[in-house]
Amino acid sequence: MPQIQFSPSILSRPVYPGLVSQGATPAIMLADAEGAEALIALAGRDASVMDRAHVIYIPSGAAHGPRLRGLGARMYHEAPSYPACLERYRKALLDAHMGTQLYLAGTEGLIGQATAEALAAGLPAEAIQTEHRGSIARRMQCVHCKGITENVTTDPFTCAHCGLTLFVRDHFSRRLGAFQGVCVDAETPGIVPETQEITP
Repeated sequence: MPQIQFSPSILSRPVYPGLVSQGATPAIMLADAEGAEALIALAGRDASVMDRAHVIYIPSGAAHGPRLRGLGARMYHEAPSYPACLERYRKALLDAHMGTQLYLAGTEGLIGQATAEALAAGLPAEAIQTEHRGSIARRMQCVHCKGITENVTTDPFTCAHCGLTLFVRDHFSRRLGAFQGVCVDAETPGIVPETQEITP
């Protein structure tokens, strides 16, 4: 699956420029589902990028694990979900030395959460590389109840916590790693626009 190009939007909307090898420097690589293809392509351009890499992969039903494992990373681990690998990821960030590169690839939900963790751990923003692959579903926070709804693919959508119908905004909270959803019928109760699929 190729890298997805998103339409220009507001400044807070994340941009995913793609992964560029920094050679055999210490690296943490975190990917989910089709994000593995970005890591495989990266290693195809420069195999030395795997020499000191700690790879954490969340398959999410994709079958890229054997190929990704075969790239010969210094450490390789698979996890069933982001929460399941969070302690390992946090430990990798804690143990990171100056000059460590972070490569994040896959869905916006993964990239957003992992970036927020890395920044909170003190990794500089310039050491973080991102590439979007796979689903364009969003991780949304309801600005009213503060609940997070994962894998939102329609606009508007129903908050999984308070039941409000929310508008999918491009405003993104880097601290939360989530887009923000606002009540769509606050001023006109019951008048809700037709549901549409989210597009890039």
